[in-house]
Amino acid sequence: MHRFAAPLIAAAAATALAVGLFGGAGPVAAAPPPGWELPVADATVVAPFRAPAHRYGPGHRGVDLAPASADAVVTASAGGVIAFSGRVVDRGVVTIDHGGGWVTTVEPVEPTAAKGDVVVAGDPIALLGTGGHAPAGILHVGVRHDGEYVNPLSLVREIPRAILLPCC
Repeated sequence: MHRFAAPLIAAAAATALAVGLFGGAGPVAAAPPPGWELPVADATVVAPFRAPAHRYGPGHRGVDLAPASADAVVTASAGGVIAFSGRVVDRGVVTIDHGGGWVTTVEPVEPTAAKGDVVVAGDPIALLGTGGHAPAGILHVGVRHDGEYVNPLSLVREIPRAILLPCC
């Protein structure tokens, strides 16, 4: 083994561990939709994004938010067109196509916007609902770019960089 191989492998493992534990930003290859914001005001993150190790691996492909109010209005995160508004199994879901490969989905909600509606950031699209994996009063927000999930928080605030400490 090359003399630099072991430290490089250790650094890569530490980075992978940090991303797995703290939810890396995920692949963000292009600028996000302009003005992207969280779909509920004054929310607290109760379950962070956890990127899967591979496309079909376990993870949390979004963030779960606890709005400040149980009767929170869910708003458009950025401008776009409502691509889906309806029920999926036991919960309401709204998906916005922002263009450029960017898509935001919120659930569980009671949709107030209809498929085909054009929205701008901040427009009401739904009320907080129940169902799905999230406990009552919690909103799940997922963002995809070109079909790959990304950390929604990376679009609204900077994710702290992982700091690798020296080994041994």
